[in-house]
Amino acid sequence: MNRPAEPAPPGRCYLVGGAVRDALLGRPPGDRDWVVVGSSQGEMEAAGYRAVGRDFPVFLHPRSQEEFALARTERRSGRGHRGFVVDADPGVTLEQDLRRRDLTINAMARDGEGALVDPWGGEADLRDRWLRHVSPAFAEDPLRILRVARFAAQLGEHDFRLHPDTATLLREMVAADMLAELAPERVWNELSRALMSPMPQRFFTLLREVDALPRLLPELEAQFGQPQPAKYHPEIDAGLHTLLCLQATARAQDPLPVRFAVLCHDFGKGITPAEILPSHRGHERSGLPLVEAVCKRFRVPRDCRELALKVCEWHLHGHRARELRPGTLLEVLEGLDALRRPERLEAFLAACTADVRGRTGYEDSGYPQAAVYRAALAAVQAVDAGAIARACPTPAQIPQRLREARTAAIADSRA
Repeated sequence: MNRPAEPAPPGRCYLVGGAVRDALLGRPPGDRDWVVVGSSQGEMEAAGYRAVGRDFPVFLHPRSQEEFALARTERRSGRGHRGFVVDADPGVTLEQDLRRRDLTINAMARDGEGALVDPWGGEADLRDRWLRHVSPAFAEDPLRILRVARFAAQLGEHDFRLHPDTATLLREMVAADMLAELAPERVWNELSRALMSPMPQRFFTLLREVDALPRLLPELEAQFGQPQPAKYHPEIDAGLHTLLCLQATARAQDPLPVRFAVLCHDFGKGITPAEILPSHRGHERSGLPLVEAVCKRFRVPRDCRELALKVCEWHLHGHRARELRPGTLLEVLEGLDALRRPERLEAFLAACTADVRGRTGYEDSGYPQAAVYRAALAAVQAVDAGAIARACPTPAQIPQRLREARTAAIADSRA
């Protein structure tokens, strides 16, 4: 069905963008976006459509709430995402509107009868699996560097490749330092969406291909080329390990905080002194300032920031669960704030599982350490803190007595 719900907007209406692309790929339908040609803001509002666009004319359908945008052209007039002059005159054609879009596979439309409108070769590039820019105007918006990488991740199962001409253009944009123009919120929006894609590792692989990763995430770039002991990491390369871990989070359908924590968990390996390689002794602690820096740079939400720091600091203790003394297990639970927030432990264990599975040949490994930590937490939760407090002669003795009781409970749980 390629017609919008009634009332139809004034002018000629076309289904555009991702809905057309995904239908041709046989992907599940998502949100539908529409372009209206030959109309104006006044006519749209008179037909009952509500204007919501701040930077360009977008309207919500009075019943379906689907988005309808007037056909428009854009011309760069300054820095930043608002440095564009928008022309939404009723004379703007559909072909002109499609030309301003990023990739040819996103620059197709269907008319009300379902006929494909493809002036820029999107169907052929879809068939040949090319990510190719529509026109030189692509280079006017630096966000498109990240958007192309995100599409590579979101469409990862279809194995799209970056067209050589687009790769050259992206490298030129990166060399011109256009990424510096992007607001932190816009970078985080693309990064978070890429992390939640079916193949998040492809986002970072493409950014490396066009020399953007060192500027965007030097903490991750520094891991590539850093060797790890083959006994524990058959993939050897620390950067490759992180990409494999991210793929493990996608297979497990982990939430965003877990995926971001996995992205950050080995940042410390990128600054390991050369004289101790391939060992990365102490990388957990050395990575903490780097995680903080990334979170500050992109204004990362609090839940993602807090878990990333906890995973960076404690993940090796997670893997050593069966070797740790009861007191150390309690220290980890307290460090994770798991006594007050037990869901934090589950998120931590999910990240640790991805760390184990992000190694060549270990993709389906179990994680028995999780049972150790869950049993330890259950044992601690069963300790009656109130009874211990009432039995103490002085308040000053309460913390020590409580810790002793909790440690003993963990020891009993392992007997």
